[in-house]
Amino acid sequence: MIDIKLVRENPDLVKENMKKKFQDHKLSLVDDILNLDVERRNAINEVDELRASRNILSKEIGQLMGQGKKEEAEEIKKQVQANAERLTELEALSRTLDEKVTAIMMQIPNIIDPSVPIGKDDSENVEVEKYGEPVVPDFEIPYHIDIMKTFAGVDLESSAKVAGNGFYYLMGDIARLHSALLSYARDFMIDQGFTYCIPPYMIRSEVVQGVMSFAEMDAMMYKIEGEDLYLIGTSEHSMIGKYIDSIVEEETLPHTLTSYSPCFRKEKGAHGIEERGVYRIHQFEKQEMIVLCMPEDSMSWYNKMWQNTVDFFRTLDIPVRTLECCSGDLADLKVKSVDIEAWSPRQQKYFEVGSCSNLGDAQARRLKIRRKGDSGKGFVHTLNNTVVAPPRMLISFLENNLQADGSVLIPKALQGYMGNKEKMIPKK
Repeated sequence: MIDIKLVRENPDLVKENMKKKFQDHKLSLVDDILNLDVERRNAINEVDELRASRNILSKEIGQLMGQGKKEEAEEIKKQVQANAERLTELEALSRTLDEKVTAIMMQIPNIIDPSVPIGKDDSENVEVEKYGEPVVPDFEIPYHIDIMKTFAGVDLESSAKVAGNGFYYLMGDIARLHSALLSYARDFMIDQGFTYCIPPYMIRSEVVQGVMSFAEMDAMMYKIEGEDLYLIGTSEHSMIGKYIDSIVEEETLPHTLTSYSPCFRKEKGAHGIEERGVYRIHQFEKQEMIVLCMPEDSMSWYNKMWQNTVDFFRTLDIPVRTLECCSGDLADLKVKSVDIEAWSPRQQKYFEVGSCSNLGDAQARRLKIRRKGDSGKGFVHTLNNTVVAPPRMLISFLENNLQADGSVLIPKALQGYMGNKEKMIPKK
């Protein structure tokens, strides 16, 4: 959510930003906000005047009563009563207008960074840089589920009976590999100076509304029936929510946290759920990182964060690339975002394995995460980035480390988490 002062002082900038995001249908919201804001401020001014008048008239009544002028005092009391009734009406009106303004403000997209490429959707995202040399081996790479089955490592048939499509059983070496990747990611981030955290896996609606747009919430979140709780779709929501309605001392910034959690997503929309595979699923686990920092430091942290993910994948000998998200592909709260994509030898193309986003002060404004210090008062900036999210990451790992004999090499960085094995040997 942007500052309403920006809408008041530069509505054309806000409208131009909407056009860059191809959200022309929202342009009228700016005028709606301006009209409601005038009405709200007029109501607030009248409330202030009535309260001041009440104090003056109350003193006047006291003086008249002291002088024995009861009839004159009674007339002023009638005026005070009328003012009190009007004050009650105005206070109710102000609350209603506040709610309307907030509801509309939460639909207005954040101001994107000038460096963001302009484009309608993810088909117009821009490749930034490649890391590592993509290799296509001289033998056929099977589908990832078929690779896992050679290790007796996956059972989708049983999970479909238990929970439906979009779930899985991982077993044996594949399950161990899954856990090893998360453990290595945890230690990798701790070595980068981040504080390890395990957050709540459910959050209240006020946190959900603070960290994402309504459209995202509807497409992603599972609600707990009968309770004001949602299963998290990603742990940065719970991690940012940790700071709700708080004041952070500037001298303690930045706050750098890395978190583990399971994640639950509806995956509602055009992509759907695969019946055979673990690329797009309802349940997965993830190692995440978040940063709270001073506004002037957020772009520097943005670059450090996505570089951490690139470095992590490169220690596992997996080629990756960064892809700048264009304006139309940015969620409403984001200022700038980059996807990290891993190389798939089987498909001979890259696919998304993580995303790094700078949200400016949008989440902090919604959640009232304030800062104070030598620079005065204001809001922090929040950023998030995926370190690793298996089992999707297993796809790139297995494909890039698969050998012609069906074995899978374990890179040196991961061997200590896999019982010092140098390779995984298929069972069939």
